[in-house]
Amino acid sequence: MEFLTLNTGAKMPVEGFGVFQIPDAAQCEQVVYDAIKTGYRLLDTAAAYMNEEALGKGVANFYPAILANLCENVEVIPAVNQVELHPFFAQEAALGNMKSYGVVPQAWGPLAEGKHGIFTDPELTEIGKKYGKSAAQVVLRWNAQRGVSIIPKSVHVERMEQNIDIWDFSLTEDEMKKIAEKDLGHSEIVNHEDPGFVKALCGMKIHE
Repeated sequence: MEFLTLNTGAKMPVEGFGVFQIPDAAQCEQVVYDAIKTGYRLLDTAAAYMNEEALGKGVANFYPAILANLCENVEVIPAVNQVELHPFFAQEAALGNMKSYGVVPQAWGPLAEGKHGIFTDPELTEIGKKYGKSAAQVVLRWNAQRGVSIIPKSVHVERMEQNIDIWDFSLTEDEMKKIAEKDLGHSEIVNHEDPGFVKALCGMKIHE
């Protein structure tokens, strides 16, 4: 595993595990436990996911003796900006802007939520064959090499294992450029500039 140094001085694993769209509490608790067992040490969560309690229980099940100490000594300072980042929405300008402020970009939807035929893309698959990797692993490695923190999600242990198995190869400069050329310049998952979408997000009341 590789690490990124935040502007706080703390070191953060480049790859973590996401739990967005895992609403079932029992399943979320189990997959978090499985993710930690697989080797993940960065867990993404948010009140809007509606599964924070389940994530906490999954962590507690794995680290019961030290969880209380961790919770008492957590210091949160804005150092990471989570945005949509994948080959079809590369956001190079946004990455440059974040870099200028010393903020680490973190990709939600690093696998484009399965859109654009990303898992069977001919070029990604061909690059993967060279390293004995899947198209998904190539995409995750591409973002990681750009200095982007990634938080792929899966409820299947074998996928968790595959997603974290990207640290034994590096893409060439030409391969990085070829993958970046897939950029569409916009998202096809959500319209980030839609005022209605922004208003709905800001209007969500999770904790009273």
